[in-house]
Formats: sequence, structure tokens, C-alpha cells
Amino acid sequence: MTSDGAVFRRPRIQDIIAIALPMVLSQTSETVNLFVDRLFLSKLGKLHIAGAMSGGLTAFNIMSFFIGIIGYVNAVVAQNDGAGIRRNCSRATAQSIRLAFVGWPILMFMIPLVRLFFNAMGHLPEQIILEMSYFRILVFGSIFGLIRHSLAGFFIGLGRTRMVMIANALGMLVNIPANWILIFGKFGMPALGIVGAAYGTLLGSMTIMLILLGIYFSPFYRKEYGTAIELGFDRSLMTILLRYGIPAGLEAFFNITAFNFFVQLLHSYNPNTAAAVTIVFNYDMLAFIPMLGLGFAATTLAGRYVGARDIGGAEHSTRLTLLITWIYAATMMLIFIFGAKLLVGVFTSGLEGGKTDVAPLAVTMLRLAALYTLGDATQLIYAGALRGAGDTKFVMWISVGTHWVFAAIAWFSIKVLHISVIVVWVFFICFVLILGIGMLLRYRLGNWRKMSLVVRS
Repeated sequence: MTSDGAVFRRPRIQDIIAIALPMVLSQTSETVNLFVDRLFLSKLGKLHIAGAMSGGLTAFNIMSFFIGIIGYVNAVVAQNDGAGIRRNCSRATAQSIRLAFVGWPILMFMIPLVRLFFNAMGHLPEQIILEMSYFRILVFGSIFGLIRHSLAGFFIGLGRTRMVMIANALGMLVNIPANWILIFGKFGMPALGIVGAAYGTLLGSMTIMLILLGIYFSPFYRKEYGTAIELGFDRSLMTILLRYGIPAGLEAFFNITAFNFFVQLLHSYNPNTAAAVTIVFNYDMLAFIPMLGLGFAATTLAGRYVGARDIGGAEHSTRLTLLITWIYAATMMLIFIFGAKLLVGVFTSGLEGGKTDVAPLAVTMLRLAALYTLGDATQLIYAGALRGAGDTKFVMWISVGTHWVFAAIAWFSIKVLHISVIVVWVFFICFVLILGIGMLLRYRLGNWRKMSLVVRS
């Protein structure tokens, strides 16, 4: 029971879907943006598609620390809404937006260091030029992404995930045609190539931010949550956001850094391997990012039930969310195994030497990728539920630890032992399965049942 007398009943599958489906569709629109972006750039050559992945991933990498802290407003809002303290939902969001403006200038100071990183990874000079062009523009426009993650966290925490879905869908409708026009120079515009792809991505991100901002200050949310008046600094909520959000931000940053390091190592083999890896991860996103949306739903639901002190409801919602995610993951497994040649051919048909030099490797890697989808589903849902309850520190340690042990193994295997890319890929699959087991064990231990993010005045 919440502090205002409301009672949350145990969730049913249709309740989970009502919250999760818009989040899955929201994340799917992000996936479509990236997929189409790289598909367009594949028409320009192997280095363009590889440059977009490494430049885009590195931009997201350095943003991830602040996105992790800012996005944790999701759990803070969910628990306070579950406890019936509505004013804290908008107050927490205001603190999150403050952190976005703190993070933006720090991100721009990182730009010169990234060129050194690409050089150290052994990338070709031609690829580094493309990577840096894409990366630099995304970082300059990162404020749009930071603010929209804060606003999205507010709506996700309330379970109003449809708002995020609508904004992301409209952003996609701006992003894709803008990329097509700017990359290839349509309607009298100059052909900007990978630079045009970056500008198109920023236009889509800005669109999403403006839509969410408009909904946030709409009459309903101004009246029910005080979004127009709860704008001041709140020391208690900022402390909660930093205390629990910093571990989430560090986890995101170090995990994505390890993953980015792994991707750049794979890109250092040769351009054919770089293209194959990019194609495989493009399809891997189709499995991973919608499951990430289900992970957000697990965070929201666990947070609301823990905030209402209904631990049984939190456990029940997590079980149902995991079941739905496993069904989706199993479907993607079958698609990857039996449709690998067709899927890879979508990209390699437009690449010089793609059918002979890139496709065989990409097909093998994509089929192997099917093996870890259930492990990925498991770790995403259990980690999401643990974060919703406030168990961010342990999630950070187990996740960061396994990521960096794997990164060290990958570096030694590639740079010292010169092991083939397929063997290293098998190591990657084993790492994901181990991470899933670790999250499962932590959840079973049950420490999260005693945690709280609620601030009561």
C-alpha cells in the first residue's frame, strides 16, 4: 500500500506488456535509426560503415557515465510514485536535468583524447578521419541526448512508457529521411557522407527531446506532478540520485568502455573483419536493444513495488518480465541461426568484395551470436530489477568486473597470441553467459528486498 492509500495488485502478463511494449518499441526505433544509418553508409564503402560504428559507439561510451546517473531518475521516480509522493517525481527529474548541463562541457573536453585512442587501437588513418568526423559532431550535440534521457526517465518511472514510444517514433521519422538527404545529397543538399549521418542523428535526438519536454510541461503533468513549479535544487533527492546513480553511471561507462575496447580490437584485424563485425553487431542490436527496453520495464516495476513495500509484487513482475524476454530471445536465436546468410547479404551486396571477403565471416559470427541471447536476456532483466530496488553497487561490481576480465583476455588473445577472430568471438559468448549467471545469483540472494530510494519529508 502506498502512502496515499493506493494499493498495487500483482501484475499480470498484460500489465507487463502494457509497460514494456512501448519501451521495446522505443528501443526498436533507436535500433532502426542505427541500422538504417549504417545501411546507408555501407553504400559508401567498408571504412564508412566501420567508422560510423566505432565513432558512434565511442561517442555513446563517453556519454554513458552521465546517461547512467541521469537515467537512474527512472528508479527514483518509480519508487516515489509507488510510495505516493508525487512531488518528488518532478523534483528528482529537475536534479537529473541539472546533471545533464554539468556533463555536457565535460564531454567536449574529451574530444582530443579520442583521436589518441583510435591511433592506439591501430586503426587505418583513413578510418580515423571518418570516425573522428562522426564522433565530434555527436559529442557537440550530446546535450540533446542527455536531457531526453532525463525526461524519458521521468515517464518510464511513472510507467507512462507510451510517451517515450511516441517521441522516439517521431524522432525516427525525422532521423531516417534526414540521414538519406544529408548523406547522399538529395533535394539540392550537398552530399555530406558520414558527416551528414551525424547531423541527421542529432536532428532526430533534438526532436525527441523537444517532444518529451512539451509533454512534461503539459497541463496534466503540471497539475498532477507540479512539473512547472518543482524546478529548484533539492539536496536530499540530488544526494539519492548521486548515491545510487553514480554506481549505475560507472557501471555503464566501464562496461561500454570495455565493450568499445573489444570492438576496436576486432576492427584492428583488417577492414574486412571490421565490416563483418559491424554487420553482426547491427543485427545483434535487433536482439539486444528491445531486450534493453524490457530491462527498463523490470526496473520500473521492481521500483514501484519496492517503493510500495510489496516485495512479492516485485518478484512476480520480474518473473513475468523475464518470461517475456526469454520468448523474444529464443525467437531471435532461431532467426540468427537459420536466416544468417540472408541477413548478412542485405549489407554485403553493396560492399566491394562483400560476398567473398566479408560475408562468410559475418555469417559464422551471427550464428554463434544466437548462443548468447538467452544469457543476455537473463542478465538484463535481473540487473534491471536489482537497479529498481536500489542494489546498484553490487550490479556495478559484478558487471564491470566480468567486462574487464573479458577485455583483458581479448587484448591478450588478439595482440599477443594473435588468435583468430572466431575464437575470440567464442570467448565473448562465454563472457555474456557468465554475466547472466552472476546477476541471477545476486537476485536470488535477496539483499535488494531491504533497500529503499524514497525520500519522506
